Amino acid sequence: MSYLKRIIYNCKQATFLIEKRSSGKITLREAFELRIHLVGCSFCRIYKKQSRVINEMVQELFRSSMQADRKLDDKFKKELQIRIEEELNKN
Repeated sequence: MSYLKRIIYNCKQATFLIEKRSSGKITLREAFELRIHLVGCSFCRIYKKQSRVINEMVQELFRSSMQADRKLDDKFKKELQIRIEEELNKN
């Protein structure tokens, strides 16, 4: 299979590069390969859009949770402590 065909038909690599780019930088070659693939693959273009939306939503969720002063209620803490002690006593 030629180099160009491997790029065009490799959705697994394309989705990997989409995620790699969203979390950091990709090389110039990787960017070129991704661009070529996205020109011909509507599924990966949709995946790219969905991935971007999901990442934005997760970031917003983290931002909003950091702003709010969230604490566990005392009942939950006690139940959790009991479960931890029970598990430790099993050994």
